[in-house]
Amino acid sequence: MNTSLPKGLTPQALLWVSVFVACITIGLKTLAWWLTDSVGLLSDAMESLVNLASAVFGLMMVTVAARPADEEHPYGHHKAEYFSSGFEGILIVVAALGIVWAASHRIFDPQPLEQVGLGLALSVVSSMLNGGLAWVMFRAAKTHRSIALEADARHLVTDVWTSAGVVIGIGLVSWSGWLWLDAVVAIGVALNILKEGWHLIWSASQGLMDEAVEPDVLAQIQEVLHDFSHSRDGRGAASGETVHIVRFDHVTTRKAGQRRFVDMHMHMPAEWSLGRAAALRASVEQALMSAVPGLRATIQLLPGDVEAHFDDSRDLI
Repeated sequence: MNTSLPKGLTPQALLWVSVFVACITIGLKTLAWWLTDSVGLLSDAMESLVNLASAVFGLMMVTVAARPADEEHPYGHHKAEYFSSGFEGILIVVAALGIVWAASHRIFDPQPLEQVGLGLALSVVSSMLNGGLAWVMFRAAKTHRSIALEADARHLVTDVWTSAGVVIGIGLVSWSGWLWLDAVVAIGVALNILKEGWHLIWSASQGLMDEAVEPDVLAQIQEVLHDFSHSRDGRGAASGETVHIVRFDHVTTRKAGQRRFVDMHMHMPAEWSLGRAAALRASVEQALMSAVPGLRATIQLLPGDVEAHFDDSRDLI
């Protein structure tokens, strides 16, 4: 069975869909709150407003990230997506604090709920829309390696769990008659989305600080380099020692949005011609970029007996 996504589902297209779905869910959840006067459903509606703002900002940043490299940004604009993730996390935190503020008043001044059945039905419908969209966006985020899509999908999943908690909480209020439970549910929702907001802010900060590539990506890089490495047993006085013909060291990686970067040194015999060395380097670069889509490799050629060192404190003087 073919489970691939349609080619038209680009990050920009999905974020436009997210904006459209957010507008629908805002209407449904606001109507549910208006019908029931539940502070729990109010908190759910407030989170949908954050969904809308996040999707709009994410769309802007994905558009910026797709721009080609220019003179002022020779490495491209891929890190723009991290601003989207961080901004979404900040909005989630603000929404959580607003929910706590609104719900704290209801603990001491609980209000009866009206038309609970219809209000919960509207909340369930909006959750189904968010859940379906989140599933598609998670798959697309993995395909496009888009942190903006992943951030929006995570937020939508949080929204689904939020709605589920609200539905259960309001059901318990109707069953038990404990009106104060509505406010407790809203505060519980706020604490849950506060955790998600912090996760998004942390992830964005790590991306802006040139975090290394994922372990599985690094393993793919090391596998390719291992295939090109070559050595033989020593002879004569050096018998028993391993002589490296081609070897790699100082392998460093970083990721920026959809892109992955790797820098390294490739050591080879000093007597090789420049043409032969360059041809091997081109083969290594092509193999790396074929193994890891979106990877950009920078390889410095060095003779086998020459070492280069980084992170010397004198470089900062």
